[in-house]
Amino acid sequence: MDGSESALQAAKVAGDLARAVETKELQIVIAHEPVPSYSGEPHTYYTINADPDTAQDIVQVAEDAVGSVPAAVHSELIQGQITETVINMAKTRRSDLIIIGAQGLGRLAGALLGINAQRIVSEAPCPVLIVR
Repeated sequence: MDGSESALQAAKVAGDLARAVETKELQIVIAHEPVPSYSGEPHTYYTINADPDTAQDIVQVAEDAVGSVPAAVHSELIQGQITETVINMAKTRRSDLIIIGAQGLGRLAGALLGINAQRIVSEAPCPVLIVR
């Protein structure tokens, strides 16, 4: 979840799916990449680590989009390279499914499928559901 419309739709689908299959656990991961301090404006404007309140807002928006589910919901905000973070968490936690948005807030937002989504699909240890 990065705050993009695509990620918000993915969170909604995750909630719907969790309710449909009565899952026991749901993990919401907000992964974001650190921005080097030398990059300056306007780049820092778009980062969630530039403002802790914004980061917490994104967590809350994700939880609201998922809605009430019959599961233990765990939300985490993790700083790191997005693809590696998602894949490593899926491996470590033995995830059954990764649900991601097709496009994030990156530089190629108009692309058919975002670069992070492409890499996650090709390297994930479990099935990946891409939501647009």
